[in-house]
Amino acid sequence: MIAIRSALFMAWFLLLTLVMAIIFLPLLAFPRKATVWMASHWVRATLWGLKVFAGLGQRQIDEAPKGGVLVASKHMSMWDTLALYLALEDPGIVLKRELLLIPFYGWYLKKTAAIPIDRGAGASALRGMVQAAQKVLAEGRPVLIFPEGTRKKPGMAPDYKPGVAALYGQLGVACVPVALDSGRFWRGFWKYPGTISLEFLPPIPPGLKRHDFMTRLEQCIEASTNKLLDG
Repeated sequence: MIAIRSALFMAWFLLLTLVMAIIFLPLLAFPRKATVWMASHWVRATLWGLKVFAGLGQRQIDEAPKGGVLVASKHMSMWDTLALYLALEDPGIVLKRELLLIPFYGWYLKKTAAIPIDRGAGASALRGMVQAAQKVLAEGRPVLIFPEGTRKKPGMAPDYKPGVAALYGQLGVACVPVALDSGRFWRGFWKYPGTISLEFLPPIPPGLKRHDFMTRLEQCIEASTNKLLDG
């Protein structure tokens, strides 16, 4: 049954993505808000299909932050990006530059949300990331980063990268940590029925020293994530 429901969702996701990507391609020539409108509807339709076909829903704990703030989230699956994109209402998302090279997907991503980073470019990559994030904040939008840089299966040891500290130190805004447990239910192709929890934690105020910030961020995200996974 799990295999059938997972396959049905995958068919829905692929068909939905293909049709919308082609139909709305002209929007890329219009101002960014037009593509954001399309992206929001694509995400909503994807999550609707996840609930209907795979029986996988979601719940949100506490309100999502608004406006110019840094958001640092645990990352376990593709679901995280989808759900946070809606919850944060048009964030700028720090992501690998390589994703922008994917036909259609990368084009829309670049237009709507991308704060690309070239991991092989060292210090210059961090400077470019900070500059792009500053532009997002100036528009009154939040900046979303996954501090570990990649998806982590539940129970794996945390590995927080320095990029989040660079953003925190240079942007001078509060950082809202996010815990979630999507990895319990979204495991690649396999989708297990249940309810994914997304928890927005108390903000970390600006101005902390680098070590203190990184320690506090990791501790609060990991402790809250483990509680969700044990729930």
